[in-house]
Amino acid sequence: MIENSISEKIIGCSIEVHRALGPGLLESAYVECLAFELIKCNLSIEREKPIPLFYKDVQLDCSYRADIIVEDRVIIEAKAVQALTDLHVAQLLTFLKLTDCKRGLLINFNALRLKDGLKRVVHNLY
Repeated sequence: MIENSISEKIIGCSIEVHRALGPGLLESAYVECLAFELIKCNLSIEREKPIPLFYKDVQLDCSYRADIIVEDRVIIEAKAVQALTDLHVAQLLTFLKLTDCKRGLLINFNALRLKDGLKRVVHNLY
């Protein structure tokens, strides 16, 4: 599946950023550097992409934004927190439900080892 291939590239870029910067910076710094690495890998990205919310067939302006959407298929939510929580996962799952994306990556750059701060989230549309 193409989302798996994209996710692998995203994880590789995330590891590169984490190795270079380490934990302890603001989320915005990690997002900026990750976007740079993704573009360098020839991936199409959209930063701070608005996510519309429809309620009873009416589009509401709630200003939800995905940190990065890669190839219109995978949503990245970057964090720089002490620990990921169920609320972070729920937020990403909701973003997946509101878009056509099926995969999401929740990446906590504040982890000592990036693999400990990484969660894959899948939304099954069926």
